[in-house]
Amino acid sequence: MKRLYSMLGFAFCSLLAAGTAVASDYGTPDEAQAMLERAASAVETDQDAALAAFVAGDPEFKENDLYVYCGGPDGNFSAHPSLVGKSLKDLKDKAGNNLGEEIYASAKPGEIAEVTYMWPRPGETDPVEKVAYVTMINDQICAVGYYKQ
Repeated sequence: MKRLYSMLGFAFCSLLAAGTAVASDYGTPDEAQAMLERAASAVETDQDAALAAFVAGDPEFKENDLYVYCGGPDGNFSAHPSLVGKSLKDLKDKAGNNLGEEIYASAKPGEIAEVTYMWPRPGETDPVEKVAYVTMINDQICAVGYYKQ
């Protein structure tokens, strides 16, 4: 009987540790906002270098599931891990809402706005609630999103 309890305790602790490791793979709202603030500063300092760093996945602008993406005045992604040149303005979330238009409408210079939408976590197919912090810097609309769940 002791052995059974010991094995159950070990299994429970293993599951608890696994859950903690998974949770740490996701960015927090504070981390997302801080990353966007660093990105805004980088764009203000040297826009071309900043956009290149965002696309390259520089560790200052990509951590766990957080990354910076930007759209230019033409409505296309100017920085994203895989969508550069594609339309941000026409992007729809997984519920069919026009996410891109909402991002462009919400972004204001010197302010950080929140846009909520439905998107699957990396490697998953079921959409969950995600929040993007968005701002306008120079002629760029930049954002960092985090998953609420």
